[in-house]
Amino acid sequence: MRHLQFDGRYAGAILEGRKRATVRLGRRPNLKEGDLILIHAGGYTLGRAVVERVESKRVAELTDEDALLDGFRSRGELIEALKRHYDSVTEDSPAHVVVFKLVERFDRPVMSSDYAYEGNSPLEIARMALKHLELSEEERKLIELFLREGSLRRAARRLGGLNRRYVIREVLRKAYEKLKGMGLMEPKV
Repeated sequence: MRHLQFDGRYAGAILEGRKRATVRLGRRPNLKEGDLILIHAGGYTLGRAVVERVESKRVAELTDEDALLDGFRSRGELIEALKRHYDSVTEDSPAHVVVFKLVERFDRPVMSSDYAYEGNSPLEIARMALKHLELSEEERKLIELFLREGSLRRAARRLGGLNRRYVIREVLRKAYEKLKGMGLMEPKV
């Protein structure tokens, strides 16, 4: 299942139906009409949504309608938000409007990290991986860093920035799949 991640400040607007789209710059998101996706905001999985459409255009072509779907009052407000989220925004930047419909709102938001590992704690996966798996030197160092820091965010910062979280997540995901295959862990959600 695919995922859309949002800053935590947008959680309320998503759950209230005021934010039904997102504008992403750069590469086109790997989403298409009809995809069932998980919606994440502020470290929590809020629910499931269906992608209604993905439209590619340039920033110059964004409209007030795009802004309203994205929870903003105007195109200008949307552009200001994009400038806060992206290093460089020009009129020629590629923009992708992903319109979605929330189809299942979770009664209680689930920690995104727990959902990603089928309800298993990433810290427990890391401990089990060190104990039971043959890991490369790099994998072992990443897992040990994660355990020492106690969070993906802090470990990623040590690696050079929050955008490095994917490196640790990938090692944890592979470890979880191996542990599950060995019968040492099983899904909890």
